Amino acid sequence: MGKRVFVVVIDALGVGALPDASAYNDSLSVNTLGNIDASVDHFALPVMESLGVGHILPMTHIKAAQNPKGYYGKMAEHSRGKDTTTGHWEMMGIYLEKPFRVYPKGFPEDLIQQFIQKTACGDILGNIPASGTEIIESLGQKHLETAYPIVYTSADSVFQVAAHVEKVPLKTLYSWCQTARELLHGEHEVSRVIARPFIGEPGKFERLGGDRRDYAVPPPTGSCLDVIKRSNGIVFAVGKIEDIFCQVGVTHAIHTRGNTHGLQVLGQIIRNELDLEPLNIEGKSLDAYQQDQQFIFVNLVDTDMKYGHRRDVVGYAHALEEIDAALGTYLKELGPEDLLMITGDHGCDPTAPGSDHTREYIPILMYAPGYPGGSLGVRDSFADIGKTVLEWLGLQNNEVPGKTMLSVMSPCV
Repeated sequence: MGKRVFVVVIDALGVGALPDASAYNDSLSVNTLGNIDASVDHFALPVMESLGVGHILPMTHIKAAQNPKGYYGKMAEHSRGKDTTTGHWEMMGIYLEKPFRVYPKGFPEDLIQQFIQKTACGDILGNIPASGTEIIESLGQKHLETAYPIVYTSADSVFQVAAHVEKVPLKTLYSWCQTARELLHGEHEVSRVIARPFIGEPGKFERLGGDRRDYAVPPPTGSCLDVIKRSNGIVFAVGKIEDIFCQVGVTHAIHTRGNTHGLQVLGQIIRNELDLEPLNIEGKSLDAYQQDQQFIFVNLVDTDMKYGHRRDVVGYAHALEEIDAALGTYLKELGPEDLLMITGDHGCDPTAPGSDHTREYIPILMYAPGYPGGSLGVRDSFADIGKTVLEWLGLQNNEVPGKTMLSVMSPCV
């Protein structure tokens, strides 16, 4: 089977404010995991607890395991920002010194008029910062009457376009978003344009997470993904990963409908039950790759999209418990040359005011069969994840930033 690395990103899982949080309009008391733990009556993450998550920060319900079987620590963000793209890019060795632009008052009128003209959509609704579910509820009826797309942003660097699939076919919505992506460059470059299809009727609208598409700024070349791909290794993107990287450095990809589906796919990959050839984005057969070098990069989005931004503390806690339960099965199924890393990409404290991401440390938990566990300390950069992926797969590249975390790992005697 060869060597495999699984990096599972629990989207928006932070573990405490970074020292510069106030520069991002965040309180130094933001702490996604810690404040969830403190705000609910019952909360249990026995698998992550056994890996050492209770050593990363003090909690009420989650204890510090006496003999953790995983490696644990937390990571500071080197880049400027607190968004999905910035966090994921840094994990793979891409630093951003200038944050992506945000639009707290909506997008300029001339930009909106260019969007209307080039898409021939007639007009738009919204053009304000808003919660996705709330703006669909407030403007959904008018959208059904006019078929005008609902355009909105948030505190993040995003241009979001929502449309009911019975009024605007998915193909049309995606085309509109591609047009927006072409317009949003230079001074108006945003991190992502997001297609937000939905169904239902007023009072019962439902977003279609599996049909969401993210149109991101293409990353610079030279990331850890590129290094693995150049070596003919497999880079398998699960969830919105392929969109975040615009498929750059990716060989195989599958979109998921949410956390439950994403966890099912992860299990299938671990057990080698998933046929990779139909998921190849290059049109190649599996024989074209070094199958003993596989990197599986997974994003579990619900913690951010459904619970963090909506400030749903209980929902967030339940989502973490679902992930933990699945991990309990997967740890037993990992092969002798597999490495599993569990982390976040930024914070989104559901107890904080507003609906924005929060500037936080992210956790890092690592597990490999045959290794005893221990402390990884406080890491200076998310890029240590990518550097560790490369070393586990036997690939070296001094141009990619970060420090390997394998130096603290010694196999059990």
